[in-house]
Parts: sequence; C-alpha cells; structure tokens
Amino acid sequence: MPLFKITRTTLSTVDQTNFHFEKELQKLIENNLEAVFGCRFVATEFPTGEQHAGRIDTLALSEDDNPVIIEYKKVESSALINQSLFYLAWLQDHQGDFAMAVQEELGKEAKEDWSDIRVICLAPNYKKHDLHAVQVMGANLELWAYRLFKNNSLYLEKIFPKATTTSQPHSSGGLTAGQKAALTRKTASYTVEQHFANKPDLVTRGAKSIQEFILGLDPSIEEVPKKKYIAYKTSQNFIYMKIQKSRVVLTVKLDLQEVDVPHELHAKDSTRSDQSGTRYLCLYVKTESAMQSVKPLLELAYQKIGG
Repeated sequence: MPLFKITRTTLSTVDQTNFHFEKELQKLIENNLEAVFGCRFVATEFPTGEQHAGRIDTLALSEDDNPVIIEYKKVESSALINQSLFYLAWLQDHQGDFAMAVQEELGKEAKEDWSDIRVICLAPNYKKHDLHAVQVMGANLELWAYRLFKNNSLYLEKIFPKATTTSQPHSSGGLTAGQKAALTRKTASYTVEQHFANKPDLVTRGAKSIQEFILGLDPSIEEVPKKKYIAYKTSQNFIYMKIQKSRVVLTVKLDLQEVDVPHELHAKDSTRSDQSGTRYLCLYVKTESAMQSVKPLLELAYQKIGG
C-alpha cells in the first residue's frame, strides 16, 4: 500500500527507502519498545554462550511479563526465521540467564511469566515458502513487515499470525493444524469462555457487547485470554477486560487527565503493575447505558496506540 502526502486537495506518493545498516533499525525499535510493542528493554546483542555461539538481537519483557525475543533483517531472508527458532529453543533452556538479565536491567521487583514467549521477526518482506513453513509447523512466531519512507515515516504490518478470535469457534475453521497449535500454545490453558462462565446475564450481555465492539474496530486485533483478564492487542495490549460478578472492569491505555469520562462511568487512574510507568485508566461498567458510554473511550485507546 503506497503512502500519500496530502497537499491541500492533491495527493502525492512518498518514496520508500531502507536503512543503511540493520543496526539502525534495531536501535530505533529498542529505543521505542514501549511505543511500538508495549515491551520493556532488557538487553541488546545478548550472547548465548560458546556452545551456541550466537547473539540475540533484542531481549525484552512484555506487558504480561512474558520474555520477548526480537530479531531483525533489512532484507528478505529465510535465516531470520531459522535464527528466531534457534534462539527460542535456547531461551526455553536458559531461563535463569534471562531472569538475571531482567533483574540487572529492570530491578529485583521485575518478574517473568514463562507461560508464553513472544518471538518477533522484523523484515521488509517474507518469502511465501517461509510463510507456509511457519504456518505448517505451528511455530509461535510473530512476523512483522516494515516499510521506511523518505519522509521519515515507518510503517509496521503484522504478516503472521493473522488475528483469530478464540471465543468464536467458527472462526477457526480455516486455520491450518499448525496455526491451531500455535494458538493453543499462545493462550496456554485459559479460554475466553472461562471468563464468561457463571456470570449474571446482564454482565455477560454487556461484556459480549464490549467484546464485539473491540474486535470490530480492526480485523488485526487479537483477543488473548490470560488467567485474570482478557487482553486485546495489535502490536501491544491496549485493553484489559475483567468480567466480575456485578460489573465489567476495563483497564485501557489512556490518561485520566486527557479524556472526558461520562458521568455514568466510575473511573480511576492506574499504572497497573508492569513497572513501565505507562498511564492507564480503569473503568468500572455496571449498567447497560454505561456499556454504551464506554465504547468511545475504547476506540480512543485503540487510536492512541496507532490503530
């Protein structure tokens, strides 16, 4: 998709370019991990020891406290996927090394959740044979394509896996066996249905209405059930939904000082517990009118992360 510059009523295309060196892309992402992927930086060029003789481009910690590996290539290359799989296997066997790196960079209060490891590959393009291989093997990788433009704009697009909604069984009918396996690993033993189970009808209807609204904002939005909440994300989480007995609690990436909250919504400021310092807004939704009033704020949270 071309990028256009608007000059009054005229559109002109913006030429694409590329980084001179791969390290430029890496440093740019590392310096903006929170804004791009919602992650906290842990280490760069992390050595994997003499036996494995490699260096992981970027190590980070996600909003859900999951370990994150990021690998980069400034040209289309099958080696990117192979390297990422190699480092994923290494990290699974060297959790202690990662834990030490986290404490050194983020402090002893930081924690890791090993129920999932997020592996991000970033390159201009991917060969169709590589995309097919990743789908078939069910590798738990995120493949992102980037475009750099001469007006200093950077565009990121998630190529694989495309968003799939775990709460809608019919939506998985077109998935390959590998995609289903990756989805099962990603959501561990938690399901969206567990969060909806045994809740009053009013709360369930309201939560489903909110769920449908969020997923309808963009086909790329993923619904990821965790133990205590359901996360909604693109490149990063932007909404956390907890379904309680008497209400729905929504934690969104908004600053209370920068938005107008409708009077029927009870709201409070929050920083969550991820140590990143990001401002969040907690919204407590109890009534049907509140279920409708909260939706513009959810859309604003999506727009704030670049949606």
